This record gives sequence, structure tokens and C-alpha cells, in this order.
Amino acid sequence: MDVTDEITLTGVRAFGHHGVYADERARGQDFVVDATLHVRTARAAASDDVADTIHYGEAAERIAEIVAGEPVNLLETLAERIADDLLGRGAVERVAVTVHKPQAPIAVPFTDVSVTIRRARAAAGRSEPVL
Repeated sequence: MDVTDEITLTGVRAFGHHGVYADERARGQDFVVDATLHVRTARAAASDDVADTIHYGEAAERIAEIVAGEPVNLLETLAERIADDLLGRGAVERVAVTVHKPQAPIAVPFTDVSVTIRRARAAAGRSEPVL
């Protein structure tokens, strides 16, 4: 089994215009993203150089840019975009991305709704589901 270390970003908040309904897209709302990046950190620990790992500040900024970017209908699509971007960073082997939509248009009281996907870097450079 291939074991990697994890870098986790929790609660990355950004404003976006995602949703199936026109009013969601028009007015927008906050989205919250959690991401766990599976990376090998031994080299970075030995060198003490951020170039040998993932710069989590830059990853968080990129997540926020994607959320604030082109609208999509589904949280699944948004999570996939984020996962694909994170997997494009050289050291990231696998990711788990959760997109929360705490202001979703649900008719009953609720605290949160979210979608979590797990992806790994595939040979062709695209992500593939992790079972």
C-alpha cells in the first residue's frame, strides 16, 4: 500500500454563483470547501523548503478562485473542478474535496449540505475516482 502524508485545508470560504436555480446564480452565496491533499512530505521535512511540498496558502487561494469563478449547477461539478486543479500540482497524489453549501435552497431547517469526492491522479493527467 502506498502511504502518503496529508495536508488539510478546512473551511476555505468564498462567494460564488453556483446552483440549479436562476435566483441562486443571480444573487450568489457563500460556499465552504475542505480539502485533504495526499502528498509525500519527507523531502520537504528534510529540506525545510516549501518548494518540496504544496504551498497550502496558494492552494487555498486557488480553491477560492474556482468557487468565485464560472458558475456551475452542481456541487459535484464544483468539487470536481477543485480536485482536478489540486491534482495538477506536482506533489499531490490524491485529494478529498468537500464542498459545503450552508445556504442551499432547502425548504426544511438544516445546518449544512455538502458533497465529498475523492480523486487520484490518473496516468493521463486527469483525475479518477478513488474507491
